[in-house]
Amino acid sequence: MSLNIVLRLKNALENYNPYFIQQRNAAELLSLSSLQKITTALRMFAYGNAADNLDEYVRIGESTALDSLKRFVKAIVATFGDEYLRSPNTKDITRLLAIGDQRHFPRMLGSIDCMH
Repeated sequence: MSLNIVLRLKNALENYNPYFIQQRNAAELLSLSSLQKITTALRMFAYGNAADNLDEYVRIGESTALDSLKRFVKAIVATFGDEYLRSPNTKDITRLLAIGDQRHFPRMLGSIDCMH
């Protein structure tokens, strides 16, 4: 994933939910960073990692990993849902079919959802 995408996610999540902003705890120690929480959620999605499997890689506990994942999903749907999590309109379909034809994948739209 490119750095620009990661930083866009980070900024969007921090703006949506202060949970993702790194803060100091009662002992004045820094809490987990937003990148640690985002990395945890992405690794759970991308690789199917269990929450307790990330403690050594990301240095995050199981309950915090699960909490991060739940908040990540809510924030992504709320922030990017209207733009990316919608059915394609006529303009989108025309664009996608033209790209598919250029790349020698005719009728590629059906392959998005594994339909024939």
